[in-house]
Amino acid sequence: MAALLLKPCLQETGTRYRCLLLLHTHRLRLNQHVRSYTNGKGFPGLQARVRPLPLLIATGSGYFGYNQYEQYRQRELEKLGIEVPPRLASELEVTIYKSIPTRLLSRAWGRLNQVDLPTWLRKPIYSLYIWTFGVNMKEAAVEDLQHYRNLGEFFRRKLKPQARPVCDSHCVISPADGKILHFGRVRNCEVEQVKGVTYSLETFLGPFTWAESIAINRNEDHSSFQDLLVTKEENELFHCVVYLAPGDYHCFHSPTDWRIAHRRHFPGSLMSVNPGVARWIKELFCHNERVVLSGEWAHGFFSLTAVGATNVGSIRIYFDKELHTNNPRYNKGSFNDLSYVSNNNREGMCMRKGEHLGEFNLGSTIVLLFEAPRDFTFSLTAGQKIHFGEPLGSM
Repeated sequence: MAALLLKPCLQETGTRYRCLLLLHTHRLRLNQHVRSYTNGKGFPGLQARVRPLPLLIATGSGYFGYNQYEQYRQRELEKLGIEVPPRLASELEVTIYKSIPTRLLSRAWGRLNQVDLPTWLRKPIYSLYIWTFGVNMKEAAVEDLQHYRNLGEFFRRKLKPQARPVCDSHCVISPADGKILHFGRVRNCEVEQVKGVTYSLETFLGPFTWAESIAINRNEDHSSFQDLLVTKEENELFHCVVYLAPGDYHCFHSPTDWRIAHRRHFPGSLMSVNPGVARWIKELFCHNERVVLSGEWAHGFFSLTAVGATNVGSIRIYFDKELHTNNPRYNKGSFNDLSYVSNNNREGMCMRKGEHLGEFNLGSTIVLLFEAPRDFTFSLTAGQKIHFGEPLGSM
């Protein structure tokens, strides 16, 4: 009787065992198929490796595309007469941009520019550059492209004397070929680098410690940094920004008859200074490496600042052999002063209007800051092209 009762239980237990054994066998076969399909690495979607370079390229491309779309939208709104406030870069974006080793890259580019090219290769390379940036070689003192041994000589080419006549009827002329980014009166110690984007006058020029080099009487009311620069109550402070594109003539000249008494060199970043970046980064000119020449002219204070940029690590002042820009021994955030006034030279460096003053490698920006009577008027429009020797304004 017990055997009859036990038999169904054993049959049920055996059936369950066979089912479990069959399920386990199918699971093993499935795992073997999966491993053979993925070569032992598991499912591709679950264990795919993150590749940083493609991710960086994709992210950068998306960001660049977004920026291009924003610039296109802004241009379209401006065509409709709608004024769009500039979108300024955040501190994080500026920090990321400044982390790029532009100083090192600019030094490498400078050395590459000094490598002599084979004669047969000069014309094709220079012709490509001329076509890309619209260079007018008919103005060059030497039109033969094979005459320029390297890119550096081609960038610093001289012009024919009659190519840039100096205006005699105006007191201030353009110191270089380029585009007028902005001009006007200085208000509240703020200077506009482009419309709507400003920078601090004091940060740009640095502390007012060169007064002893400029022997002119100043206002008694020194309520602001701007007041320190203005010597007469009937005068005001004016500014003008000239952007030199890569295809422009790279030398710059004296914009007026003046006496240069002091030079201040700010080692800094070498970010691009093209108009698009100038609209994006506030105080761009204060971040970048620059050379400030300060002195006086017939109406008081006058200064010319050469601002460096990407691939423009070299700023040269012809009469200043001690100046060495984009030098790794100089730390960013500091400045180096040199007075041209000495016991042997009480006048400093006297420059005549139109006289050769210095040069860039590739292209950059010139900022003029000067004191003049209130009736001084600029004869310019923002965005216009200008050549060296053409007038900026008159009384």
